[in-house]
Amino acid sequence: MSDSSARVVLVDDDDLFRESLGANLIDEGYEVVEFPEGKPALDFFTDGNSADIVLLDWKMPGMDGLEVLRRLRRTDIQVPVVFLTVLSDEVYEEAALAGGAVDFVEKSRSLSILLRRIQLITDGPKSAVGGGSDGDAPDLMAIGDLELRADTRRAYWKGDQVALTLTEFAIVRLMISKAGADVSYREIYDLVHGRGFIAGYGAEGYRSNVRTFIKRIRQKFREIDEDFSEIENYPGFGYRWREQG
Repeated sequence: MSDSSARVVLVDDDDLFRESLGANLIDEGYEVVEFPEGKPALDFFTDGNSADIVLLDWKMPGMDGLEVLRRLRRTDIQVPVVFLTVLSDEVYEEAALAGGAVDFVEKSRSLSILLRRIQLITDGPKSAVGGGSDGDAPDLMAIGDLELRADTRRAYWKGDQVALTLTEFAIVRLMISKAGADVSYREIYDLVHGRGFIAGYGAEGYRSNVRTFIKRIRQKFREIDEDFSEIENYPGFGYRWREQG
């Protein structure tokens, strides 16, 4: 059972699924707020309410889950979003992660797996990815043209702010803390989801997840500087942040 009263927003147009999952989450100690479609869920957040995680259906009438996610991010609402869906094709997972979701879980997975993923997101990674103090981490990290400000979770490239999500900020911070050294797919994935998190398609399914994150981070830097090339590939292993000469 959850040892916290984390608030879960559950958005799904399938009444039976939503009510069943909501009841199970309440039994596990979570506070659950349910919505049968995207619009009232958006209104919930834009009215100033908050949550620790959103469980979001992809296919819904009117406004699909991806559009709900995009509107949340456009209004700078950075609550972690997990898609719950019957759509298992990798293209949907990539679209969800590129849109700013933190995970993509098939509805066929067991309740115990879903609960573990919720716990890792609401409890485990919060210190690494979310707000709050970083303990011994410096408030300002700088390398070359990059500045990271840990107190505000803001990144600046050549003086311009890069619109990184909290997850993306944490990934960049990890990479520059090891600038010039190789950072594995698994290390990046563990940072986001917690150690031992079961992922994706096959034994190394997490790799496509990490590649999507890195692609999105590169795009955001290149929107500011089309010549940005600090993130280098290490084929078959991971990535590195270019060491400054």
